[in-house]
Amino acid sequence: MTIAKAFVTGIVTKAPEKRFTQNDMAIAGFTINIDTNNETLLRVIAFGQLADTISNTIGAGDSVAVEGKLQVNTYKLPNGKDKKVYEISANAVEKMNANTSNPIAHSQNNENLVTFNQDEIAQDLIDEDEIPF
Repeated sequence: MTIAKAFVTGIVTKAPEKRFTQNDMAIAGFTINIDTNNETLLRVIAFGQLADTISNTIGAGDSVAVEGKLQVNTYKLPNGKDKKVYEISANAVEKMNANTSNPIAHSQNNENLVTFNQDEIAQDLIDEDEIPF
């Protein structure tokens, strides 16, 4: 079930895992830690060309920003209780490492993945005129 659009930042906990569907579409999945206490983890899933790019450029310890749809998946545990897992189906991923000695160039192959310096993150992310209160 899709809940809402989400924009989150976090640290990648381990290198993305890349798999393929029966139709040979790439799927990359990774987990990000979104708080400083290492208690809140979100699963991120990307498809197609974005999945290919993520699996080739993102690694454990990288700071990333993810934009996509927040989803809740529910499954049963062996003890019969329901477990909810929150994940983001990514539309775009941005690598935000302060060390940009190996920047990812904008190109046709990775149009949704960009790199920028940590100092640039806080500038102009939200237009204050668009906030309704």
